[in-house]
Amino acid sequence: MTPFARRVYKAVLSIPFGQVRSYKWVARKAGSPRAYRAVGSLLRRNPCPFMIPCHRVVKSDSDIGGYVFGRRFKKKILDLEKRMSGFLKRE
Repeated sequence: MTPFARRVYKAVLSIPFGQVRSYKWVARKAGSPRAYRAVGSLLRRNPCPFMIPCHRVVKSDSDIGGYVFGRRFKKKILDLEKRMSGFLKRE
């Protein structure tokens, strides 16, 4: 794994449950602010999509972008996390 990949995965791991961040945000957090396309390419090959929550990364225009298991599944996971985070805050 490259140092860039480590930084990207670390940035993605910092995204809180129930929230999303843009590919540009991840690129900036990883120390390469102009590498947002490289972030997308790297996340497309995420070896552990349930451990490294790449589904929380979306496009800057709020489009959900791609996902290894398809856009519909990504949307369902994001909706579920959003509902669950609201539920967990009430407890």
